Amino acid sequence: MANYRRIFEDGYSYYITMVTHRRKPILVENIALLRESFRQSKKVFDYRIEEIVVLPDHLHMIITPAVSVEYPKIIGYVKAYFSRHCDEKYFAEETQSSSRYQRRHKPIWQKRYYEHTIRNEKDMWEKINYMQNNPVKHGLAETIEDWKYSSFQKPA
Repeated sequence: MANYRRIFEDGYSYYITMVTHRRKPILVENIALLRESFRQSKKVFDYRIEEIVVLPDHLHMIITPAVSVEYPKIIGYVKAYFSRHCDEKYFAEETQSSSRYQRRHKPIWQKRYYEHTIRNEKDMWEKINYMQNNPVKHGLAETIEDWKYSSFQKPA
């Protein structure tokens, strides 16, 4: 079994990747709900989103929480808010057990998420460069400036 040790030390930023269940491409078409999920989470938790890029089936972000032990709670809150308010047509009911269905568990997201603690400036820039190129790599845009679901857009 994999060892999922996480570093909880205030002052660190965290690179996070969240992926939809079975990579269902629902995030871009539900971008308003995703934004609202983050807005609501910021009412509960104190953190900054340093950078973010949203693709149809996953997102990458760098966040800096005021209290490091809260970043898993932030992710859980965003996932839960999005799932609770998402249209029923996106639920993957065919994959649910009857007990999960009865509890209205909505498998919109993969259970786990990827986390990497940013340790220095070089590490930060490597993650930022990866994020900037992600929509281009996936053939969604020719340049990052062309992808409107990102914090990397140049102001008009």
